[in-house]
Amino acid sequence: MAGAVALRRSARRIVRPLATATALSRTLQQAERLLSSQASPEHGPRGVVSASDLGLYTPERIRNFSIIAHVDHGKSTLADRLLELTGTIQKGHGQPQYLDKLQVERERGITVKAQTATMFYRHTSASNGPDTPRYLLNLIDTPGHVDFSYEVSRSLAACQGALLVVDAAQGVQAQTIANFYLAFESNLSIIPVINKIDQPTADPDNVKDQLKRLFDIDPSEALLTSAKTGKGLEQVLPAVIERIPCPPGKCDSPVRMLLLDSYYDEYKGVICHVAVVDGALHKGDKIASAATGRAYEVQDVGIMHPELTPTGVLYTGQVGYVISGMRSTKEARIGDTLHQAKSTVEPLPGFKPAKHMVFSGLYPADGSDFEALSHAIEKLTCNDASVSVTKETSTALGMGFRCGFLGLLHMDVFHQRLEQEYGAQVISTIPTVPYIFEYGDGSKVQVENPAALASNPGKRVTTCWEPTVIATIIIPSEYVGPVIMLCSERRGEQLEYTFIDAQRALLKYRLPLKEIIVDFYNELKGITSGYATFDYEDSEYQQSDLVKMDILLNGQPVDAMATIVHNQKAQRIGKELVEKLKKFIDRQMFEITIQAAIGSKVIARETLSAMRKNVLAKCYGGDITRKKKLLEKQKEGKKRMKRVGSVDIPQEAFHELLKGSGSK
Repeated sequence: MAGAVALRRSARRIVRPLATATALSRTLQQAERLLSSQASPEHGPRGVVSASDLGLYTPERIRNFSIIAHVDHGKSTLADRLLELTGTIQKGHGQPQYLDKLQVERERGITVKAQTATMFYRHTSASNGPDTPRYLLNLIDTPGHVDFSYEVSRSLAACQGALLVVDAAQGVQAQTIANFYLAFESNLSIIPVINKIDQPTADPDNVKDQLKRLFDIDPSEALLTSAKTGKGLEQVLPAVIERIPCPPGKCDSPVRMLLLDSYYDEYKGVICHVAVVDGALHKGDKIASAATGRAYEVQDVGIMHPELTPTGVLYTGQVGYVISGMRSTKEARIGDTLHQAKSTVEPLPGFKPAKHMVFSGLYPADGSDFEALSHAIEKLTCNDASVSVTKETSTALGMGFRCGFLGLLHMDVFHQRLEQEYGAQVISTIPTVPYIFEYGDGSKVQVENPAALASNPGKRVTTCWEPTVIATIIIPSEYVGPVIMLCSERRGEQLEYTFIDAQRALLKYRLPLKEIIVDFYNELKGITSGYATFDYEDSEYQQSDLVKMDILLNGQPVDAMATIVHNQKAQRIGKELVEKLKKFIDRQMFEITIQAAIGSKVIARETLSAMRKNVLAKCYGGDITRKKKLLEKQKEGKKRMKRVGSVDIPQEAFHELLKGSGSK
């Protein structure tokens, strides 16, 4: 307590001219944090979690669980209430959605990164008698959007159970179904939590029926809660302890850890989040990576309580962080097994590699900023391991990167984090998907960048394949007609059409991935007044009639604007693109011809007229041949300009093409 009081006093004594208001508030905040940590009832007068404290929690006293749900069903708010209930954070002192740390998460109101927090809880039950044992609970708050299901699957690997949160008013949604099966396939114990029961439109009995019909969950197992008001929360943690099994593991075996996640800190290097499966990890231990074989010394180890809290040790079944001096982003491989150096262990089953569904080129807005963009992308990919990055060069935009993402929202969030966290200004090309083309000689090539598909007259493309997805759409029954029409326009094949209850229908479609990556979700929300929920999982490739469409400016192809489209839609898409470009390209002193072409066949054209001087202004009457001579002279000059002039494509043109690149 004396340390915090001294900090407070020193803060109030800051009266020197150089001591700014920022320094004063930072010192006061530091004092408040120290005081609040000392107020923890679980770990002595100073609230410090020591190695001896962690040693009390054998695997039988540990529960690792995750919170999974559809977007905006109250996962992060429920996590806040559980943190307050266990004294991990003080009620009213933490910011709302405490575990949503990123600025992009706060602005959009969604969870992007899975976050871990360790809680300590005294469990009182009839079987305990007067003895109330303490439990160590590791909570993982996961994203709810379909693009971040890779984060969810990684989080579930560290858990033995999950809280399946369902909104009492909205009921089971598309991502609820997807997350349930992710947990079910991982053999986790699932506790259904019906949240937001305080809402006027809440119908918990109907939600229980849906859980029974869709997942065969006993309605009596569901917990009724309101994370906003706190109603029913007292039954959540006892249910976690009683229904979720303790983590398996051998305390006396050599240490084995699963690398769950990593992020980069400018001062500490790479911080790894790990789940200790066997043995114990101490500060100063030598560990090695099963994937790379490199050895490291453990510089710091601890738990997230909810911030990084050093403990000096992690025991079997516990989830925490390790700082081992990794400096390269390539060293921390997600799903890797870390083990005791100079010992041989059986690697743990890792994760399925992230399957990239959308590819886009990223280029610096100013060509001289390439190195800064490269550095920013390298740092950010350590925090987001599901992005693939390769260097590429464009004749129109210079040097840049071809990046693979899990979906369009994932790509959008990645761009926003680049701008907010690293100040990078980027131009992104039209998003595309990986296609497979087969030539007449039997050779096949996978194309992620349309510009790489060369128009080679010697090699004729005979067959094309495009990736498809199985889409699950849940909508109010009155919107079934417009949604079926939308899916038909997007070349969809209906697989299933059922009613969940009297008001809601479930549709399953096989759709080409290209048709949904840009604006499908926005259109779906628009025609259903925002009531539709949408989820998809990748399916196999299907044969399709595809062509490469080039955009030409004055006869020169712009490789960054090349795209692959379905042959039936090519003419309409080409017309839309050239019309948009005409609006955004500035007029020059020479005429600009904007064309969309498939091979040598031009399918759409717009002409941007030249800015020109009125050369006839000085002619007051006279012979017509004099005027014609002046106009012909001007025309020749414009032709010379056109030969040597270059057309600058503004950044807004790329952004406009990105918004609507022809999936309609």
